[in-house]
Formats: sequence, C-alpha cells, structure tokens
Amino acid sequence: MGDNCKKYGVPFYGVSFVPQNALKSSDDTDPKEQHQGSGNGSQYVIFSGGGGEGRSGIPNALVVSRFDSASNSLSDEPVEKHGTGDDLPYRMAVHPGGEGVICSLSKSCRWYEWNVTENEGIKCLSLKQSEKVLERLEDVGQQLAVTFSHDGSLLAVGGEDGTLRVFKWPNMELVLDAPKAHTSVKNLDFSPDGKFLVSVGSGLGRVWDISSSLAKTSLPKENDEIFGYCRFSQDSKNDQILYVTAIRDRGGSIVKWNTTNWKRISSKYVVRDSISAFNVSNDGKLLAIGTNEGDVLILNSSSMKVHTTIKKAHLGLVTSLAFSSDSRALASVSLDASARVTLIKETTKNAGVNIWVILLILLLAAALYYAKTEGYLI
Repeated sequence: MGDNCKKYGVPFYGVSFVPQNALKSSDDTDPKEQHQGSGNGSQYVIFSGGGGEGRSGIPNALVVSRFDSASNSLSDEPVEKHGTGDDLPYRMAVHPGGEGVICSLSKSCRWYEWNVTENEGIKCLSLKQSEKVLERLEDVGQQLAVTFSHDGSLLAVGGEDGTLRVFKWPNMELVLDAPKAHTSVKNLDFSPDGKFLVSVGSGLGRVWDISSSLAKTSLPKENDEIFGYCRFSQDSKNDQILYVTAIRDRGGSIVKWNTTNWKRISSKYVVRDSISAFNVSNDGKLLAIGTNEGDVLILNSSSMKVHTTIKKAHLGLVTSLAFSSDSRALASVSLDASARVTLIKETTKNAGVNIWVILLILLLAAALYYAKTEGYLI
C-alpha cells in the first residue's frame, strides 16, 4: 500500500474533496489569502462510513484527511475523526460553497459545519454538528441519495421508500415532492445550470424539471439493463450531456444522453465487472468508475477510451469516487476501510499522430540519403 492509500479503521461509503473556501474563517480580511489547503499543494478530503448499529466495535464517523499532491500522500492519521454515535453516515454531500456537509443517517439527515482553528499561523479544519436542525428531513427514513446543485442553492434527497424531495437551500422550502418517483431511489444529480434533476432507481430513469416541479421525461432501458448512477456534464462545445451507468449480463456500460431531446447518443461497454461507483470530472473531460472487484478506471469522455486503470486499487468493492476541483486527482474509498487519492497524469495530445510524423521524417531522411549516395542529388 503506497503513501497515497491509507486505512483509517472505518469502512467507507462516501468521499469528497473539501472546497478550499471552507477554510476561510470569519475574521479573514484579505480575500486573496491562501490557506494551507491550497497554496502549498495540499488539500483536505472528507470520508464517511462506519459499522452501523450494533456492537461491532467499528465506529461510525466522518473522517477528514489531508492529501499532499507534491509527495502524492495522504496523512498517516486523520486530521479529524468526528464520531456519529450509533448513526452510520451512509450518504454525504459537501456544500459547494464551503458551508458544511449534510449526511444521511438511518432515519434522518444531519448538518455539520466546518470549524476552522489557527495554531501558529496555520489554519486547521475540523467538523462540528450544527445547531441547525433539518426538521423537514427528520424521521423520513434512510435516504440513499443526497446532492446539492452546482451553485449550492438546491438540495435533493432520494429515499429508500422511493420518495424524491428537492428543497431550496438553506431555508429548506420544499420545491419538489414525488412520493413514488421510484420504488427506491439510487442516485441523483443536478444539471450544471440547475434546471433539471435526474434520478435513477428501480425501473426507468427520470428527468425532473425544477421550475415546474414535474417529471419532464423518462429514460427507457434497453434489453436487460439496470441503471446504477447518473451524472450531468458538459462536452467540448459546452453543451450539457447526461451519463447513466448500466449493468447487463456481460458487465458495465456507460450510456450517453442528449439533454435537448433526451435521446440516447451512445452506449459504451467499459468493464466486465459490475460498476459500484461513478463520477465525472468538473471539466467534463474524464469519467471514473469503480468496480465490485476493487478496480478503478479513468476514461476520456470524448473517446470513451481508458485513460488509467488501477487494478486492485482496493481489496473490497469501490463505494464512492470524487474528483478534485481542478480535475487532477481522484479520490476513491471502499468497504475495506481504505482511502486512496490517485493523481491523474495528462496524456500527450495527438501522440499517435506525432509518431507517424516522426516516422515520415525518418523515411524522407533515408530517401534523401539514398538519393545523395546514389548520385541522384548534386
């Protein structure tokens, strides 16, 4: 196990990079000030998980660690290990504005805030349970999906009972309430412009119009497909597109959808194992999948070809993936209690074309040399 992979004693279900502005304390006066999570190549990563209810001896906790890109290493010990008692933080969503973290527990959702302290000029990050109680998410049962819109103004949650809810944040005004969105909601994601929400679960995928609070269309399955994860993104022309992972008898595929007419663009078979985690980089150029065998694959979104493969990145199935804000690192976690951050190497553009150009130059040079030696050139 390398320095970029650590075990913190907690089976993990969720991971996210911490927004850099989370470290801005209330007494900061210089907006250009750089905190210790950015200027020196280090940043914070938060993990969620645990052993659940009972007396397994495995804690339930939110774990914060520091990743240093210069040395490609996670901190040996967590910066923060915030216990959640008997409640397993099964799903987690970090607010993009750096306000805090919402966690889905067994029956309710709980809000945590960042706590910034300073010691000898160095800012340190920890968590504290907020005094803000999410009353609308008390005693609603297990939520299997929790996500914020890109600008942080909307919160969507999807329940084990199939209920989908969307709220304005932070006042928690109910925007959409769909009690029978699915038999059970598996995954949710907002479009970059915040106009649509996609949900997948049992049966068809569904796209919701936020302004009308109604289902806009359904995403039909083909053959024996089972949808697993969904993510909106943008292509090279800044047009919105939608990715949905699908499992079939031969393995996992990624389906691409047009977000104007909601028709399939393509379906690409990518791995023979089941896809257990999925995410898209912020710049839209990369896709990441985790498998039930512990492998992590990074793909180019344009060509859908594999960019990087990390075989046995984890010993157990991969439960969650998260790209850094600059799309240069990928965090992954597993039920084997391991956390990993993988630096993403840039591929040389048009490498194949460059090889052919080099070969052509060599052939021309050889031809000129032959012509000169045979007297064809004076």
